[in-house]
Amino acid sequence: MRKKVKGWPSSPGAGYRGPKNSRGLHPSGLVEVRVNNVDDLGKVKPDSEVVKIAHTVGARKRIEILNKAKEMGIRVLNPREFRELKEPAAEKKESKE
Repeated sequence: MRKKVKGWPSSPGAGYRGPKNSRGLHPSGLVEVRVNNVDDLGKVKPDSEVVKIAHTVGARKRIEILNKAKEMGIRVLNPREFRELKEPAAEKKESKE
């Protein structure tokens, strides 16, 4: 690659970078902010930032974050579709009776 021999991948050179003011931004032009819990949404500015939920967040907490973000008008980049959580203990009690 260093010798620029035909058949090898080309090395990146001048001109491969994007504009300085848009580097590190989401393609929508907004800043990505990682969120781990509902309290982190309070620090987000809806007009200039978008939210990405951390992969370690479970289903129950993710639903709370999605509901709160919808109330605040914040865009979430990685939402997942969930069915409503049902109380498993209540279902077991009904089935025993």
